[in-house]
Amino acid sequence: VRDARDVSHSELAQFAEHLSQLTANGMSNGYAKNQLSSVNVVLESLRGDRALWVRPSDYIGRRSSVRTEAPVGLHRAKLQPVVEELSAQGKQGVAAVALLCREFGLRRKEASLLDLRLARHQAEQLGRINVTAGTKGGRGRSVDRWVPATDAGRHAIEFAERAAGGNVTLIPADVNLAQWLSYVSKHWRRSARSLNGGSLRDLRAAYACDRYAQLTDAPAPVVAAERMADAAVDHAARKVLSQELGHGRASVLVSYIGSSR
Repeated sequence: VRDARDVSHSELAQFAEHLSQLTANGMSNGYAKNQLSSVNVVLESLRGDRALWVRPSDYIGRRSSVRTEAPVGLHRAKLQPVVEELSAQGKQGVAAVALLCREFGLRRKEASLLDLRLARHQAEQLGRINVTAGTKGGRGRSVDRWVPATDAGRHAIEFAERAAGGNVTLIPADVNLAQWLSYVSKHWRRSARSLNGGSLRDLRAAYACDRYAQLTDAPAPVVAAERMADAAVDHAARKVLSQELGHGRASVLVSYIGSSR
């Protein structure tokens, strides 16, 4: 479409549906809504009317989304260029957050607040780490959330310790948590978008798909385009994953590994 006057409401709705699908595959709802709002504003400015206008909330943030595409971060080779670019820019802390999200299924805040020395000790001595800081709803204070530490996970912790430069966590001493989380999101999104590295939530989904395969000896439904594991095995794996991801509800797993049907 070369002329804004040629844009139809159907095409605008198709774009909104496309953004909705991207949120199911890792894009944040807020970012998708901003994209759609920007299109609304541009079209109104160019056309001089609001004949073409879609309500972002009608398309973005619907809770029934089931992941239908394998997460980009499932392939570590696609993650590595983003890590290298950020490191070259002196943003190793951002890269470290991403690696922890990928290898332990952590949220951005959980990765940022992880006690790296304790995590390294647990990984070396126990083969797993206990996620207690930054958890959604403060669950970590009262509920153990043990996540297995693979070789890749141990390497991620080592990378993070180097990036932290002697600090207990990845958060620099001269910034607060909110500033750090904003900084991480901004710079990860910028580099990942140019190199197709996936969102931070996409990296959590990649962990979930990897872990599902370990638990079931079958690829995740979103990877295989169908559920290949026995229903009982699939159910048990989802229960484990819901705990490791800090949700507690297996129903949420459809947005990470696909449908159980």
